Amino acid sequence: MGVMSETISVCCTACGRRHRYTAPSYPCACGAPVAPELDPRGAVTAVTHRSWDEEWVGVRCAACGAESRWPRPELGCPCGTVLCVPVDPAATGRSGRTPGSRVPAHRAVPIRTARDAVTAAVLYLRGLGHRDVRRADQRPLSGIGLAAPGIVVQVDPTVGPAAVRDVECLWLTAMAESARGVYFSLAGYAEDARARADLLDLPLFVLDPSGVPRPVNAPAVTLDATAG
Repeated sequence: MGVMSETISVCCTACGRRHRYTAPSYPCACGAPVAPELDPRGAVTAVTHRSWDEEWVGVRCAACGAESRWPRPELGCPCGTVLCVPVDPAATGRSGRTPGSRVPAHRAVPIRTARDAVTAAVLYLRGLGHRDVRRADQRPLSGIGLAAPGIVVQVDPTVGPAAVRDVECLWLTAMAESARGVYFSLAGYAEDARARADLLDLPLFVLDPSGVPRPVNAPAVTLDATAG
């Protein structure tokens, strides 16, 4: 596939309004930009429910051949309908779990939605060597739970700082699964939550608007040093 993002015409299934949609590009582990190949002849569908497996498409890098999973293309119409933009089935796949280089932590996607926050966390986790990131089996009290072999992650996209209870629950979940817990928050952490995380050796990260996770305690600084 090419490295240039393409633009197609998309018609809203609800109101009939036409839009010009450009496929977003993402950074491959090798540094080259990749973008899903859109299918201008494919059927646009309205998003009525969400499934973790259906949220992602496989995109292969033309520069190095590596395949990674990225958010499926979507477009929000002013009428309120969210449209799933069709991709070329011959150029993308669903697996995207082939081994590859670690994704550098400094390459990220801007955060505008909760979905972007999850994408930024997944990208960072790949930079730590966790390629097989999935939705966690156990849902956290707040935010979104992710998991990979040996690690349990909580992504909190809310506007309020994470509380001490959130930190403790993640730590307990990680202990029960003999895994390492990692917390990503958009709004930061309450003072007592940071203090408890330090005692529990739980890494805390804040996702800045650019999508780059910033370590906010000593365990996170140590973990961040292992990123590529």
